[in-house]
Amino acid sequence: MPWFTEEGSLSREQVLELARRAAEEAMARICGKPKKVLLLPPDITRAHSGAGWITEEFYKIFSESADVHVIPTLGQHIPHTPEQNQWMFGSIPEEKIHPHDWRGGAKQIGEVPASFVKEISHGKADWAIPVSLNKMLLEGNWDLIINVGHIVPHEVLGFANHNKNYFIGLGGKPMICASHMMAACCGIENNLGNLITPLRQCYNTAQEEYLSDLPDFFFEVVMAYNAEGKLGHTGVYVGDDLETYLAGARASREQNITIVPPLKKVIAVMQGDEFYSTWVANKAIYRTRMAMADGGELLIIAPGLKRFGEQADVDTLIRKYGYSGTENVMKLWKTEPILQDLTHGTAHLIHGSSEGRFKITYAPGHLTKEEMNGVNFGYADLQETLKRYDPAKMKNGFNTMPDGEEVYYISTPSAGLWSTAEKLKNRG
Repeated sequence: MPWFTEEGSLSREQVLELARRAAEEAMARICGKPKKVLLLPPDITRAHSGAGWITEEFYKIFSESADVHVIPTLGQHIPHTPEQNQWMFGSIPEEKIHPHDWRGGAKQIGEVPASFVKEISHGKADWAIPVSLNKMLLEGNWDLIINVGHIVPHEVLGFANHNKNYFIGLGGKPMICASHMMAACCGIENNLGNLITPLRQCYNTAQEEYLSDLPDFFFEVVMAYNAEGKLGHTGVYVGDDLETYLAGARASREQNITIVPPLKKVIAVMQGDEFYSTWVANKAIYRTRMAMADGGELLIIAPGLKRFGEQADVDTLIRKYGYSGTENVMKLWKTEPILQDLTHGTAHLIHGSSEGRFKITYAPGHLTKEEMNGVNFGYADLQETLKRYDPAKMKNGFNTMPDGEEVYYISTPSAGLWSTAEKLKNRG
């Protein structure tokens, strides 16, 4: 059971007070006088959750008497710049914030057996998932580890956070690649918004088998839009067990999944200070695909967009193969060495395609029409798009434009999931 939960409309100060309470609980339950503390927040793509200032509060509490370090759970995302760290984590010294090296900074400590993967995925995947994790996590002799995160519908795990911080956020290349491909084979629309997906089941097994001795706990938040259309905290869930995650995920399922009729035109904004690549900006696709009408259009306003992949080789992969649909990508996967090596990228190509069912158009800040068309996305001029669909004038939900066009506007797609009732019901 969770150590404690708090639900309702929560102010920033209330959330910070709950962080202080969580610190006291941890010292009572895990270590009375911790000397080495590790903080594991999400990366900058989840900065809107308040995870940065929550992490800063934990740092202030424990750094008075302990050596405190921070590893943003980047997964394969690009490391933060010092400026981004300061923007997200405030007063935490730069030398205390460590980038996760998913290629060279992890080591394997076991695996989820292929037999279990095959059983739990009903035969859709039949390979082992190596348990490969950040060396600093494994070798730090920590007295206390605090996972900070935002529980929200997620395309790979059903809901983000909890042990995702470890197995993707601090995962090594073998684990990240095997995991993402398994989830893709199970189907993105079968994952989104489900409390326990096949991959989550694998992670739960790995946590119990390999990480049960860690002196850790989870500080998890849920957010939702209020009556004024602003995103705010609606719950905090603190504890060290699976039920802590489940309590928050149930709340997120109730608050963060919006049932809509099939949508012909969706305008989604991916904030320019958080989303620089389609690798992360494609969350706009993942979270709306179950709401899109056949033949509809998803228009993504992405002023920060400057690349496709987070790393150069994945960027090259996306530019070469594009978002061309599951059937084509799976066919290529059988013969193309780069797709077999970077299977997390292969899975990403599957996730980012509409399968030809609806049109995806980007209004990017730094990529050209030729570049967007080259990966099978449509292109719209950013300034013209902002003039017509001004985020400052739009409200979340249905909007009627001056010429009578009806569109559905989403200001923060990464904070929820939109679906028709039929698609939510009729899935695996």
